[in-house]
Amino acid sequence: MVRLFLGCFFRRTDVNTVTNWNVPLVWEGTFDPALIDDMYKKMDPRVAVVVFAVGKYTRFLKNFLDSGEKHFLIDFRVTYYIFTDNEKDVPKIELGKGRNITIITVPSAMRWQDVVLGRMKWATIIIDKQIRDEADYLFMMDVDSVFHNRFGAESLSQLSAVLHRGYYKNTDRDRFPYERRPESKAYIPAGEGDYYYTAAVWGGYMEDMYRLVRYCYEQSEEDAKNKIEAVWQEESHLNRYLLYNKPTKVLSPEYLWSDYDQVPSDIKVVRISQLVKNYAEVRPNGGN
Repeated sequence: MVRLFLGCFFRRTDVNTVTNWNVPLVWEGTFDPALIDDMYKKMDPRVAVVVFAVGKYTRFLKNFLDSGEKHFLIDFRVTYYIFTDNEKDVPKIELGKGRNITIITVPSAMRWQDVVLGRMKWATIIIDKQIRDEADYLFMMDVDSVFHNRFGAESLSQLSAVLHRGYYKNTDRDRFPYERRPESKAYIPAGEGDYYYTAAVWGGYMEDMYRLVRYCYEQSEEDAKNKIEAVWQEESHLNRYLLYNKPTKVLSPEYLWSDYDQVPSDIKVVRISQLVKNYAEVRPNGGN
């Protein structure tokens, strides 16, 4: 395993660049892009990107893939695994050398929450059956996003999590939107927590990601048996897992911003951003 302390040559004084368990918190200006890419390229890793494009969300595929080919792990071997119920709507994209698209057919869903929870089920199944033999690293990403700038090897680690843009400046953990109901398997007691992580981008070693994805699926299934649904579905389970299984690298909100929000001064570069959209129009059952 390669462990790189990204802040050893570059420093930012306006943000924290190390977590309290002493792993890198990655920001622009804390790493040498050419150096870190070169170090990982020598290992020639295979990277899988899993995205779900169900129902009307196929409309976001072209911009996601086109922008990914400009900015995401350029000159690395990458396969986009597109889980969709509309294979005919997957666009034809010009891909770089060593980069591929694999289409996985999944059922349609009646509720957007079922899409969110269902992707953990289908990702668990397909990782186990196929992807784990075809990649060394895995990223889970939301398809309604566009890459704007470099998203490189500085993002790779055993388990990389991204700070949620809405809570990264919050120092009061009791204000994080964790699942607070003890009845849920995603429960995090008051007074506990490190950060609040987004479920729109996360990645890591294949086996570590498989364990995490399977955990989110199995815990969601347990909740369903008990007739409860975590407040933020998979994101709630993800945050509980990462509280007790610390990430080996934390990525700043540069690695998932949103077009809904203004960019503050500490965000020097937006690497990928979620699009503004009409949720009632694109989500199953009108977003309910």
